Amino acid sequence: MLFLTHSFPRFSGDVPGSFLHRLAVALRTENIDVHVVAPSAAGLAPSERIDGVPVERFRYAPRSRETLAYTGTMAQDVAASWGARFAMAGYMGAGLASGLRARRRLAPDVIHAHWWFPSGLLAAVVARFTGTPLITTMHGSDVRFARDIPASRPMFRQVMQRSSRVTVVSRWLGAEATAVMPGLAPIVAPMPVAAERFTPGGRRHENRFLFVGRLNEQKGLGHALRAMVHVPQATIDVVGDGPDRDSLELLATEGGLAGRVVWHGQLTQLELAPLYQSATALVVPSTDEGLGLVAAEALLCETPVIAFRSGGLPDVIDHGQSGLLVEAGDEKAFAGAMLRVLDRPAESRAMAKAGRMSAIAAFSPEAVARRYAGIYRDAIGRNG
Repeated sequence: MLFLTHSFPRFSGDVPGSFLHRLAVALRTENIDVHVVAPSAAGLAPSERIDGVPVERFRYAPRSRETLAYTGTMAQDVAASWGARFAMAGYMGAGLASGLRARRRLAPDVIHAHWWFPSGLLAAVVARFTGTPLITTMHGSDVRFARDIPASRPMFRQVMQRSSRVTVVSRWLGAEATAVMPGLAPIVAPMPVAAERFTPGGRRHENRFLFVGRLNEQKGLGHALRAMVHVPQATIDVVGDGPDRDSLELLATEGGLAGRVVWHGQLTQLELAPLYQSATALVVPSTDEGLGLVAAEALLCETPVIAFRSGGLPDVIDHGQSGLLVEAGDEKAFAGAMLRVLDRPAESRAMAKAGRMSAIAAFSPEAVARRYAGIYRDAIGRNG
């Protein structure tokens, strides 16, 4: 199996693309070996093994310009800077050359592209010239790109038509992709979470919430902070960083929350697990979330989740059973859900236990690996 991706852990325990690493490791139980081709960045070797998974990384620009990957802001960077656009052109050329070399050297049974752009576009060319079956998985940001940028849609359709199978990580993403290309009919197949790392344990706080995510508008921390004004007895731990941090800190100060918010910055998954285990509940005020793996991670730790009914989050949260869902943007209802969790601890514990069982069934590496192994073998069979 050849993975083509613009995001993959740079070292063991790194967060970007960590679900792809878990999938690659889990596929060994299905007798599938994965080789990864990904872009380079400062301090990365041309080739290495991360927990036994071989990874080769291609150079695509002068080192100071190799900043497109691993940040989650590739599209915004390219839109804002000519330097990033030139780097993107180099990325496409170098990525295609690396993909072709890897295909020729490894002769994989299947190419699996993660995110239709840029990796899916590169993989579609490799698949066309080599006849290798192509699986393309969309994770969220790439679907929004196709939806919001009309000029990208011819490329999107090219990748979809070249793919033997198309998968998405949530039902909502499938509907969004089908709206861009009617008749697409993608397969819903989520990515795995680290079930062995995120487990119940430790002492749980009675009134301490947790937010995990990038500090930008889409992840919606501002909604949670404004809701917190109406939950005076609670505090919140904020894990993550991003372009809106300064404005969010100002919002917290102006709302009288400065002493009730702890800003942790970016943490590794090893550092994050104890925060899940001790939190009263995880808050996920995101909109248009592709899936929401942080919600699944919290459930594995038997931590209830409060989230907006948006994007793929209803695939993770069963309202009233494993967590609470409120309408997107309704901060008053969000505050009410936070108060409900505080006021009904027995109900919260019951939701958390049910949530762990559902998360294991849907998102454990073994379950996801079985699902993708079947998709790969079906694509190979149909390819003759």
